[in-house]
Amino acid sequence: MSKRILLVEDDESLGFVIKDNLENKSYQVQLSRDGEEGLKNFDAHSFDLCILDVMLPKLDGFSLAEKIRQRSKMTPIIFLTAKGMQEDKLEGFKIGGDDYMTKPFSMEELIYRIEVFLRRGSSQTDHSTRTIGKYLFDLNSFTLSIDNYNQKLTRREAEILQYLSDRLDTLVKREELLVALWGDDDYFKGRSLDVFISKLRKYLKQDELVDIENYHGVGFKLVVKR
Repeated sequence: MSKRILLVEDDESLGFVIKDNLENKSYQVQLSRDGEEGLKNFDAHSFDLCILDVMLPKLDGFSLAEKIRQRSKMTPIIFLTAKGMQEDKLEGFKIGGDDYMTKPFSMEELIYRIEVFLRRGSSQTDHSTRTIGKYLFDLNSFTLSIDNYNQKLTRREAEILQYLSDRLDTLVKREELLVALWGDDDYFKGRSLDVFISKLRKYLKQDELVDIENYHGVGFKLVVKR
């Protein structure tokens, strides 16, 4: 069954171009022209991925993403941002976005990023859990649990934690992590990585023996102290 994508873009020409290109790749695309319509469509249908323009009428892309995150932690969100909105990109990651594309962008790159998300999402078909200190990390449901505490992770948060836990007690260089998950290591993706690491540290605070150590300018190490 083809994957379903929610596209929320108020620029009529760009929306048509994106929709047409994605449908040529056999995706089912629901195009919405404003944030309120996008939210109604999200509530009415099941989607595998969302593409949200930030500057939308009625309900902006960040507000829409917040409401989507209240409903689903697992659905990947890619923001479409204007060239001069660099700081807003970081705000998008804090809200729960997974990636962004800066206008103008190539359709080939957008399609590549979509395929990476959807390929990762479908690759884990067996129930897979692991322990991190006292935490239980469910890689399929993106849930981090300890005692009566359950934290749902976004797809990007889960990918980062999985990558670090695969390399427990090993220093992972920033460039390695960025290229593995984002495909490149540009400046603002590096800053967005810091946002995700900060959020993961908060989730892991209930076990004092677990930490993500920051080696400034070098990388990160997930440690479980004995």
